[in-house]
Amino acid sequence: MRKVVSALFLSLDGVVESPDQWHFPYFNDEMGAIIGAGMESTGAFLMGRKLYSEWSEYWPPQPDDVPFSTYINRVKKYVLSNSLSEVGWNNSELVSGDDVAGQVRAIKQRVDGDITMSGSATTALWLLGEGLLDEFHLLLHPIAVGHGRRLFEDGATHPLRLVHESALSTGVLDLVYAPAD
Repeated sequence: MRKVVSALFLSLDGVVESPDQWHFPYFNDEMGAIIGAGMESTGAFLMGRKLYSEWSEYWPPQPDDVPFSTYINRVKKYVLSNSLSEVGWNNSELVSGDDVAGQVRAIKQRVDGDITMSGSATTALWLLGEGLLDEFHLLLHPIAVGHGRRLFEDGATHPLRLVHESALSTGVLDLVYAPAD
């Protein structure tokens, strides 16, 4: 069975919201290589309704020379939503109903490669709470944003263990955590 991985940009004060407003000054070839390696190991992408709605409007019309567009437009996408009735973006499948967690477990068994989700603390924490999240891949940026949705705002305790760590020349930390068993 493959892993479900949550790949997130994170500020020093735990903010994951709107990384487009604070992340890019820290992006360099080192980070690009980390993100590229994650893309290579991904067999499918998992997203919630909000991210799907945003990305399905933005990415499909982007030309192939725009970084990430070819990848995200072609990769298999599973959309977790009980409010959508259909998904129209290329290679997307709606996951809904009474047993979404069971469906995600079945997807883990059949996907060739890891299942990556990004952009949603809500989805990441739901996956963690359901025992479906295998790893957090966090790029911790040396900036305190001061506002926005933080990764762990649910009030629950989530013991984690460090699986990997490295420091980039920009001061960003590449951290991988798994649930502590």
